[in-house]
Amino acid sequence: MTGARGLLAVDSGGSGLRVVVGTVERGVLAQRESREPVRTGARGIDAGHFMEQLVPLVRESAAEARLAPLHTAAIGAAGLATLGDGLRAELPAALRREFGIRRVALVADAVSAYTGALGSRPGAVLAAGTGLIAVGTDLERWRRADGWGHLLGDCGGGAWVGRAGLEAALRAYDGRPGGSSGLLARAEELFGPMPGLPGQLYPRADRPAVLASFAPEVAGCAEGDPVAAGILQEAARHMAESAAAVCPAEGEPRVALTGGLFKMGDPLLVPLEAELSRRLPHARRVAADGDPLLGAVRIATELASGTLTLPGDQAMLCVVRDGAY
Repeated sequence: MTGARGLLAVDSGGSGLRVVVGTVERGVLAQRESREPVRTGARGIDAGHFMEQLVPLVRESAAEARLAPLHTAAIGAAGLATLGDGLRAELPAALRREFGIRRVALVADAVSAYTGALGSRPGAVLAAGTGLIAVGTDLERWRRADGWGHLLGDCGGGAWVGRAGLEAALRAYDGRPGGSSGLLARAEELFGPMPGLPGQLYPRADRPAVLASFAPEVAGCAEGDPVAAGILQEAARHMAESAAAVCPAEGEPRVALTGGLFKMGDPLLVPLEAELSRRLPHARRVAADGDPLLGAVRIATELASGTLTLPGDQAMLCVVRDGAY
């Protein structure tokens, strides 16, 4: 496609890679995905494994779109902020070698989620799935809150809600205060007798996902169970605290929600909307435009066209041009 400004956008997360190729002029032309998550190692995200998966996906997509060469890329990656040193050091040169890409934006997944939801506007985004993170910007700098994982934080996220629900089930099993017979029944349906629960949970490498699998059961009990409803009320409070920590204090910033946890609907959304209204009365609640892959597409398009206004940050969003940061 002669004269077109070819783009690559990538969303790398816990379920694998999603890849888009397109142009500034025509938008998205082809898309591929891999179901294998990129490995992490001693240097964090494994750049070699990243490229092993990326190269065939990009080549197939570029061939389908009849697009060559590619000039600009935006790579959104889970863990980039804390585990991205190896990726930042190796990926720009690898992309240039394989595809001729000379401009690369390396983006934390929280930033691509933000940009997919709000674009290049000031505000805050709550991203809630198994974990939880809030990210905000006034277009001068980025702020993030939580996202510390299921042992140290992610307060209000899916693993947090599921763990609280299972604790209430175990309290009911023991006869301790604060238990829920409804959650106990649901826990036994999913996991079997409660004495076996620790053995099913503690050895698992995917403990956060196992805990989060119980979060919908908490929502399912909430209407007639004050313990379950109280868990979701507390989750909403934690979420709103994180959003308030990152949301710009001036103007009329936008606040959006993104992530699978919000599919639980009213049992979570009703208390969350009340908490957000109380803590962020100056902010405007809006629906998210799209997901992190849309965010990567937007960043790649703006970088290629010279209109990128999102603030740079070594950990959250850094741009490499011809090998130089």
